[in-house]
Amino acid sequence: MRVRAFVILAGLLSFASVGHARDTQESVEADASTRQVAITSSFTGTEILLFGTVENSVQPSPEAGTYDIVAVVEGVGAPAVVRKKSRVGGLWINTSSLRFMPVPSYYAIVSTRPVDEIANPKILDANGIGFDHIRMVPAHTSWNTQLDPEEVESFKKALIHLKSEERLYVKSDFGVSFVGRSLFRATIALPPNVPVALLTTSVYLFKDGKLLGQTKSRVMLQREGVERFIHEFALNKPFSYGLLTVAMAAVAGLAAAFAFPRGA
Repeated sequence: MRVRAFVILAGLLSFASVGHARDTQESVEADASTRQVAITSSFTGTEILLFGTVENSVQPSPEAGTYDIVAVVEGVGAPAVVRKKSRVGGLWINTSSLRFMPVPSYYAIVSTRPVDEIANPKILDANGIGFDHIRMVPAHTSWNTQLDPEEVESFKKALIHLKSEERLYVKSDFGVSFVGRSLFRATIALPPNVPVALLTTSVYLFKDGKLLGQTKSRVMLQREGVERFIHEFALNKPFSYGLLTVAMAAVAGLAAAFAFPRGA
C-alpha cells in the first residue's frame, strides 16, 4: 500500500510540475498605441507606437539580450507589376515585365537586431519576416510558366527597391528596445502616401533562434473630413465626379484668362 501511495503521489507531483512548466513558459503580449488613424487632406504622415511585454521573462536586465523581438506591420495585399528597361537603338524602353500576386502594399519591420541573425531562413520564410522573405509569387501567364528563378529574384529585388524609395517598405534593424526586464517598445513611421486600408501588426518573440510566440493586432487607416467626402463621391458617383472635375478645370481656365489677358 505504501508503494502504491508513493507512486500516486509521485504522479501527482509530476503532473503539477508539468503544469507549472507550462504556466511559466515565455510568451509575448503587445499592442499599438492607437487602433485608428485619421487620414485628412493635411495628412503628412505619423508614427505608431508599439509596446508590449514578455510574460514570464527570465531576462536579468534590458541589456542582457536574452530575447529578440521582431515587429512587422503589413498593409493589405495588392498586385504589383515590375517593368525592366533595356537599351534598344540608343533608347531606354520597357522590354519585359513581371506581375506579382498580391504583395503587401506597405511593409515595415523593426527588430532588436538584424533578422538574419535572429532566426534561420526557414522560420523567416514561413512567417514572411524580412525583405528577403516577403511572399512574392509571380502571376502565372502563358509566357512565364518557365521563368528563371534568378530572373524572378531580380524582379523581386527591383520591386523592394522601388517600394523602399517610396518609403512604403521600411526597416530598422535596431528599432525595438527593451525598457525593462520584460517591457519593450518600438515606433513605426507611416509616410504621407501610405495606402488607406487596414494594417496588420505582428509581433514575434525569439529566444536562441527559436520562435516562442507571436501576437497580432490591427490598426485601421480611415479617411476623414473633405478627403473622405471626395473619395466617396468619386467612388460612388464616378460620372458626376468626372463632370464636376471638368467643370472646375474649365472655370479655373476662364478665371486665369480673365485675370491675365494676353494684351496685358
